[in-house]
Amino acid sequence: MKRMILFTVIILSVSTFSFATTKVIAEGKTHSSLGDYKVVSTDNPVPLKGENCKAYVIRYENTPMEVTVIVCREKTGQKYLVLSDRLSVQYVNNSRYFGVELLDRSFGKEGYITDISEINRKEYFHQKVLGPGQMSEVDAAMTIAAFFPFLLRPDENMTAENQ
Repeated sequence: MKRMILFTVIILSVSTFSFATTKVIAEGKTHSSLGDYKVVSTDNPVPLKGENCKAYVIRYENTPMEVTVIVCREKTGQKYLVLSDRLSVQYVNNSRYFGVELLDRSFGKEGYITDISEINRKEYFHQKVLGPGQMSEVDAAMTIAAFFPFLLRPDENMTAENQ
């Protein structure tokens, strides 16, 4: 039931972003089966924990899956909620490091949880620290776009073939 609610919230978020004015702010390669990515900014803020947070959408070349990245500012830095229909995690950007974590329990109240059955555990531990902290939002979004596909467990239905 929780998974269905999460999926509904993600679909509503993505559909809301689809009608917003968008601008491609970054492009790059993932070196994964999902192919190249585009990071798109959205004009519509996302209400989360009583604040309006900035959001980005990541689109991949070889899959219809879209990934929503919500930027939450905190006293110690930023948290980037990375939401897709398969996996939701957060990346932390503080004064010490930039790396991945499971979603905080505080986001569980908003309906966002990490389904650990969908995570590639080996890659998760490799991404705990990706580099020094205090990245810009665009650099963080590009890093997330490049590394997030590796967190997903391999699935033959995840990508489409180009013909």
